[in-house]
Amino acid sequence: MSNPAIAADLQSSQEVRVASASGYTVMFGTLVAMAAAVWWFVADVRGHGLVWPSIIMFLGALFLSLGLYVVQPNQAYSITLFGTYKGTDRATGLRWVWPWYSGKKLSVRANNLISERLKVNDQRGNPIEIAAQVVWRVTDTAQALFDVDDYKAFVIVQIEAAVRTIGARYPYDDFEHLEVTLRGNHDQIAAELRTELMARLAVAGITVDECGFTHLAYAQEIAGAMLRRQQAQAVVAARKTLVEGAVGMVEMALEMLSEKNVVHLDDERRAAMVSNLMVVLCGERDTQPVVNAGSLYQ
Repeated sequence: MSNPAIAADLQSSQEVRVASASGYTVMFGTLVAMAAAVWWFVADVRGHGLVWPSIIMFLGALFLSLGLYVVQPNQAYSITLFGTYKGTDRATGLRWVWPWYSGKKLSVRANNLISERLKVNDQRGNPIEIAAQVVWRVTDTAQALFDVDDYKAFVIVQIEAAVRTIGARYPYDDFEHLEVTLRGNHDQIAAELRTELMARLAVAGITVDECGFTHLAYAQEIAGAMLRRQQAQAVVAARKTLVEGAVGMVEMALEMLSEKNVVHLDDERRAAMVSNLMVVLCGERDTQPVVNAGSLYQ
């Protein structure tokens, strides 16, 4: 049976919205109180009266002014009381809370981060270099401040881990286009990377708006070999397409010659004609025509 105290410690923080007072009214009131306290102090000194009430009044106004703070657009102010989280103020402008409350400002703007180039082994074990660009922002200020030690460093580490996970899950390339690859399915891989990052950064109250790869290539030690491999695969694929087309053209030519009774060929001459046509259609160089003034059997 689990310990309730441990279970409570493992619960994540949740942001609570709080409403603060307008700081303009408090600022005006404290300035008036300070001016009145100074005037009172000068009057008491001249009249040889008690000066401590004016001093207390001035210090009280100064103490209340310590609760003033400014919240910029797309910024939040997390408020705590003696270590207890009380809520987050997202109202912009000059605000005020009681001075015994402490707070910390936190930006909720979008942040753009480009990770370092990482060397990862893809699904087939080939070393590749990969880097990602991520647009992220804080959505839950309580989780970002209290559930992780440093949410910005946490984001960097989790991006690296997610990029390594996605990079090892798929092959870099597949010339036959039968598999999902890092190079050929950019949109799908980017969506899966975003899902992976969202799951990893949820504990810190951070969401990912956009992500994608900014660098994707074979590692330097195998780049030359993989380039030759790709070239060989491209040549084989081109030859395959060329042969398939040539076979279809030869078949069509023989069928049309037979249907129109242009010429009658035995099996040996048919094979010779097929061989000649395949040489003409599949050759890399232009063929030189040979005029036969006799019959086909000479």
